[in-house]
Amino acid sequence: MLLLMALFPASHLLLHGTHISHVQSPKLHSCGLSSPCLRTYPPKQQEETAYKYQTQARIVRKAKSEVKMEKEEAGLVVDAEKLRFEFLQVLRGRRTAEVPLTVEPANPVKHPLFQETPRPTFSEAMESCPKVEIKNFNSLLKEENLYLTTEAGEQGRLPVLILSMKGSEERRPAIVFLHSTHKNKEWLRPLLEAYASRGYVAIAIDSRYHGERASNLTTYRDALISSWKNSDTMPFIFDTVWDLIKLADYLTQREDIDPTRIGITGESLGGMHAWFGAAVDTRYSVVVPIIGVQGFCWAIDHDKWQARVDSIKPVFEEARKDLGKSAIDKEVVEKVWNRIAPGLASCFDSPYTVPAVAPRPMLIVNGAEDPRCSLAGLEVPKSRAIKAYGEAHSLDKFKLVAEPGIGHRMTPFMVKEASDWFDKYLKQQAA
Repeated sequence: MLLLMALFPASHLLLHGTHISHVQSPKLHSCGLSSPCLRTYPPKQQEETAYKYQTQARIVRKAKSEVKMEKEEAGLVVDAEKLRFEFLQVLRGRRTAEVPLTVEPANPVKHPLFQETPRPTFSEAMESCPKVEIKNFNSLLKEENLYLTTEAGEQGRLPVLILSMKGSEERRPAIVFLHSTHKNKEWLRPLLEAYASRGYVAIAIDSRYHGERASNLTTYRDALISSWKNSDTMPFIFDTVWDLIKLADYLTQREDIDPTRIGITGESLGGMHAWFGAAVDTRYSVVVPIIGVQGFCWAIDHDKWQARVDSIKPVFEEARKDLGKSAIDKEVVEKVWNRIAPGLASCFDSPYTVPAVAPRPMLIVNGAEDPRCSLAGLEVPKSRAIKAYGEAHSLDKFKLVAEPGIGHRMTPFMVKEASDWFDKYLKQQAA
């Protein structure tokens, strides 16, 4: 058994009173303006005000011209340490109970559940990841299936799949992969095998209410609706980010992994998990979110929320009915985000969390025509990230790539860009 306190090093987080070096005595974080972003809330309370992460930035935005506001936001400084402190408190706010982190082998290995029919087939992009041709590859490939306990309760059992090559005595770089909506860790196997062939330890997990953590085809949808109605969990992004913190606890203790060289990436929902996981946990040293980074607040303000809402529409339909609306509108959207992922459309949105990754290498890969991850909505996050990386003398470590003519889908070009980025920044670091 691995004790939780031992696995949260003093240089990393604040848990149970332990000091975090990168989260110092916190100043009030206000998204760059005057009012505090974080509000304490009781996990079971349903009053709207308890979940209203309506910052001064949002209020001022209504009274100023769009151009002037964007210029002001571009110049704001993100207090990354304070943001991580506050984000961690939000993540802890709806835990069932914090328990010691334990590791358990998966025996027997369970078959994964896909929450979509017909079952998807591997795409060209999945098969395109550069792979080293190794004779007798399958016999040399080491596969591990295990469970980590990340909190009390059924969803606190985190299924993990790890692929690596046998025989190496050295600590190797590692990459964590996150799947998209309704898929699972096994869906990522072609990518895991490709990276393993090139000397990485490749790791995939089942996100909350997906794969082995889903009991039927509507598990994820049901969890989202329950979050709206009862404020009991945060199934959209945030609960899985909690799992990623605990996963980092485990990975940094493994003897085959260099704890300073752990990358993180994902597609769509997985891209969002990678983005937020790296923002809150600095142990993820290189991050490549693929078709995942977007501006939630920007989408509300510019009436561009429809594509993202459609991806998990049942929860918004339920909210529409509860709010007595005839159609989903921006008010419904904002209330849902405030309830199921507090701060997502305000203080933890991309203008604040993307710059917080600096100075660690970050590559954002999107489609130029992606309606969910609009490039227009990334102008402010991009400008603020460039400012943060520039101040850290690391401008070469931030890049945003938009593939022309591509909507919301991962392509071979994106997979190759991600692969090159990891090779550049994970393999060049000293073990």
